[in-house]
Amino acid sequence: MREKRRGWIKGLFLFYMVVMTWIILFKMSLSLDGIGDGIRSFNLIPFKGAMIINGRMDILEMIENILIFCPFGIYAGVLWRDWKIKEKVFAFFSVSLIYEILQYIFVIGRSDITDLMENTIGGIFGLVIYFLLSKMCRNQEWTEKIILVCASFATAAMTGLIVVIFKVNGF
Repeated sequence: MREKRRGWIKGLFLFYMVVMTWIILFKMSLSLDGIGDGIRSFNLIPFKGAMIINGRMDILEMIENILIFCPFGIYAGVLWRDWKIKEKVFAFFSVSLIYEILQYIFVIGRSDITDLMENTIGGIFGLVIYFLLSKMCRNQEWTEKIILVCASFATAAMTGLIVVIFKVNGF
C-alpha cells in the first residue's frame, strides 16, 4: 500500500512540475506567440528593476514566486527523505536556475536573480511545512497520507483551472 501511495505522490509531483513549467516559462499561454516580449535581460542585482512597478516594490510577485515553489519543498520532503537538506535546497536552486536560463535563451521572460532567490526560499518554506507536518503526525505514513490528500485536492483544483483556461480560449 505504501508503494502505491508513493507512486501517486510521484505522479502528482510530475504533474506539478509540468504545470509549474507552463506557468513559469510559458506564462500560462496557449500559444508560443504571446509568451515573450522580445527583450532579453538578466538582472544580477537582487530586488532591482523587475520588482519595481510604478515606483513601488511588487510584493505580490515576490509572494507568487515563493508560493509556486512551496509544493516543490513538500514533495522533496516526501520523495527524497534520504537526501540531506542542502541537497534538497540545491535542487530548488538548480531547477529555478534552469528556468531563468531558459527564459533568457528563448527570450520568454526576464531572467532575474531575485526570482532565483525567491523560488529557492519557496522550496525551503515547503520543506519547513513538510518537517512541521511530519513532527505533528509523528508517523511517516500519516504524513504521506495527509500530503497525498492535500496534493490530490490541489491537483484537482489546478486541473479545473486549466480546463477553464482552455475553454475560455476556445480549445
